[in-house]
Amino acid sequence: MPEQVSLNDDAAVEAARHLRSLVSRLRRRLRDEQDDEGLTPSQSTVLSDLDREGPATVSELAALEKIRPQSMALTVGVLVDLGLVRAGPDPEDGRRKLLSPTTLGREHLEARRTAKQDWLVRRLREELDDDELDVVARGLALVQRVTQ
Repeated sequence: MPEQVSLNDDAAVEAARHLRSLVSRLRRRLRDEQDDEGLTPSQSTVLSDLDREGPATVSELAALEKIRPQSMALTVGVLVDLGLVRAGPDPEDGRRKLLSPTTLGREHLEARRTAKQDWLVRRLREELDDDELDVVARGLALVQRVTQ
């Protein structure tokens, strides 16, 4: 069972609250910076899931996203129609179709990642000097240690 946090540990509680808020704000800003070329957030998520997790069926994707398979089939259908995802036979069960990103789908994802990275680098350079960037890097190492 996880260790209970002491309510007297004000500094840790405040740091956790602040970190959660910053991570949430950063995610929103990065999401705003990506150009999804007309994709809905659900379609973008499915494309990312397939790239990250590997080939999957509609049912597996629906379970991953906690939605009905029928809803996922509609989302996937748009991605297939756009040429971002392909449906191929499952080598273990010929009745099932495995979905995976196409080259165009992977290029789309890479363009999104690049846009987000470029925005963040630009903001860091605009707002921070070299000493401050060093402080951020050291702080991130600590956050990484906490999240492992």
